[in-house]
Amino acid sequence: MQLSESVRQQALVFQQIEITEHHIYKRLAKKIKSPENAKIIEQIAEDELRHYDGWKKYTNQDVEPRWFLVWFYYLVSIVFGFTFGIKLMEQGEEAVQKNYAGVSHAIPEAAEFQHEENVHEEQLINMLDEERLRYAGSVVLGLNDALVELTGALAGLTLALQNVKLIALSGLITGIAASMSMAASEYLSTRSEDTSKQPVRAAIYTGIAYIVTVALLVLPYLLFENYILDLIIALSTAVLIIAVFNYYISVAKGESFRERFVEMAALSLSVAALSFVIGYFIRQWLGIEV
Repeated sequence: MQLSESVRQQALVFQQIEITEHHIYKRLAKKIKSPENAKIIEQIAEDELRHYDGWKKYTNQDVEPRWFLVWFYYLVSIVFGFTFGIKLMEQGEEAVQKNYAGVSHAIPEAAEFQHEENVHEEQLINMLDEERLRYAGSVVLGLNDALVELTGALAGLTLALQNVKLIALSGLITGIAASMSMAASEYLSTRSEDTSKQPVRAAIYTGIAYIVTVALLVLPYLLFENYILDLIIALSTAVLIIAVFNYYISVAKGESFRERFVEMAALSLSVAALSFVIGYFIRQWLGIEV
């Protein structure tokens, strides 16, 4: 069947997407340790190649994959987890794949390809089981507590002490002690639950998330002498951490980014503002002078 030039160009775009994703999945399948997950990824790769051949029947042209995207999504998947990488890739192609219906009048298989992209691949992706997502709740616990407690503590200490070294010292001692306490609490909590999570591993994820957050929030006080600037940087860092983590969760687990981000940011900044005021009154009450 002779295609119009506009339909042919659209088909070539779809064809390139399919061969690009085929190469991404083939590379990921070789890096995944779980045989079950590797089999899932291999199946998706074969589906993408079949779709590519389907489009090629109409375009009568070979198309090179977009190698930059192949390596970009491959590296993202290795660093942040293959579930995140795959879902990020599928999310990025959703808008393009919605145009499949626009060429279905000329290419009958387009509707079938779109159906398989929207249903079959999503079913396969939802079967993926990855450790870092199973323990996402433990990471959330560590992040939430560190952000709320440390932003509040640093805000209060900043106005009460007005000395960057003392603030950093107090923040680190408070944060390190709290991280060990939170890890121990997560261990006991996970051990008492009927879950597949390992208590020690859950505690490690919680503790690491907590201590990394503490280090990032305290870092400005170790670098700059202006305590107000340090507080502003620490609060900005807290909002950035919240944004990055919630974006990761929203992509990997399909949850709402905006709702989670607003809730966590509002809670952390509200506690910080309240602690800042409390620090001022405590300083006045104790008659502390610089």
